[in-house]
Amino acid sequence: MPSVALVASSFLPRVGGVEEHVRHLALALRDRGHRVAVWSVDRGDEPASLPGVPVRYLPAPLPASSPGALARFAAAAPRALADWRRAMHADAPDVVHVQCFGPNGPWATAVAGAARVPVVVGAHGETFMDAGRVFDTSRLQRRALSWSLNRAAAITACSRYAARDLARFGLSAAQVETVDVVGNGVDAREPVAAETPSWLPARYLLGLGRLVQVKGFDLLLRAYAVARERGTVDDDLHLVVAGDGPERPALAALAAELGLAGHVVLPGALARPDVVAVTARAEALVVPSRVEAFGIVVLEGLRAGIPVVATARGGASEIVNHDVDGLLVDPTDVDALADALATLRDAGIRERLGRAGLASAESWSWSSVADRVEAVYARVLS
Repeated sequence: MPSVALVASSFLPRVGGVEEHVRHLALALRDRGHRVAVWSVDRGDEPASLPGVPVRYLPAPLPASSPGALARFAAAAPRALADWRRAMHADAPDVVHVQCFGPNGPWATAVAGAARVPVVVGAHGETFMDAGRVFDTSRLQRRALSWSLNRAAAITACSRYAARDLARFGLSAAQVETVDVVGNGVDAREPVAAETPSWLPARYLLGLGRLVQVKGFDLLLRAYAVARERGTVDDDLHLVVAGDGPERPALAALAAELGLAGHVVLPGALARPDVVAVTARAEALVVPSRVEAFGIVVLEGLRAGIPVVATARGGASEIVNHDVDGLLVDPTDVDALADALATLRDAGIRERLGRAGLASAESWSWSSVADRVEAVYARVLS
């Protein structure tokens, strides 16, 4: 069994799609007999641990054009290089798999290259989902990604949509088609909270995720307001938008502006057992992202057996079959999103979509993700 270093741009205790992907993939590969290590960028967080998996937080300074930034990089680089070399020596990976390209990417590519260890570059939609739009604003980051893609023994992406965006960074159309799509998974046995949170309304639609502009929760609030004004959602059906992020104050203000203050709940970030419980009790899950690389939250809705309204903009449309196991809609068309919410007033439609979604969730296990990753490693090492 090859040994693997999963090199994440961010890891626990931070919360997000790449953190969940790396955690579950590391445990699935470990359970199959691989030696697995997780290397993540040191962001000053309290270190996390995984049973049987070393977790290392490594400095990853990058140069910049200003003299001061260059001086700081020159001062920090020798220690960072020593730390990366120590990790390479301690864990001795046969494959280094970059997960979500950030400062981790060029360091992993350089150190693995020096050790003659193959690198797999894994795209998670960071090239268009990053809240700071770093790949649009930083020439250095664009060049670093192109450099790593050129040196990669293989490239993975969380969706075909995310793979196609790599053409902006030097991949030819033929190379884009060779990218291995390795999506996310969902744990059918994830623990559920024993008690329902006291703040939870009796009936509600659910939005779940980071409260950032790209996730489109402002669009959901506006569509919910339109549906209420039209009388196409029941008056006692609340909207819960769970998660935290910089847009939370703006969303609270928008809810008040739209006259929804008594109908919208913004509880903040939830512990994982509460996420499972709150999702299971919702009448529907709505994923209104302006663009979505994959949408791991979509899988959580399918697993719960509730109808899912998912964005048609991006990779979520590779998960959901419209009007079969969910509904797809362009959330930037607020009227269309309001119409989708109105559709779910029909209990028969909710039951049909939820039942089909639950069945489709079975094909999105972390074991199937590990199968696809192992096939990539076997090809790289053959």
